[in-house]
Amino acid sequence: MPRPGPATRELRQVSTAFRMLARAFRTFGSVLAAAESQNGASSRGTRQRRKPRLTAEWRLALKLQGKYMGTMRGLKPRQRAQVKKVRATKGVRAAIAAAKRLAG
Repeated sequence: MPRPGPATRELRQVSTAFRMLARAFRTFGSVLAAAESQNGASSRGTRQRRKPRLTAEWRLALKLQGKYMGTMRGLKPRQRAQVKKVRATKGVRAAIAAAKRLAG
């Protein structure tokens, strides 16, 4: 049987290196999972995002914004422009009412 050439040896070395690298990544993943389960830290980082405190006024504003955006979804571009003009002059509540009228 002929001796393997230098290219064959190099391919075998590269293949072995990739196998070792894959094994290292598998081990690293299990180590991260174990560390996460031990201290309760998320994999995204240890900083947790604080839940915002919503006042009643802010909650109402968000609700109105959602209602406005929901009514705008079904409108055609020309109707949207009309509603935006109403919002600029008379406010969000009037714009919602106008959007409902235009929607049908």
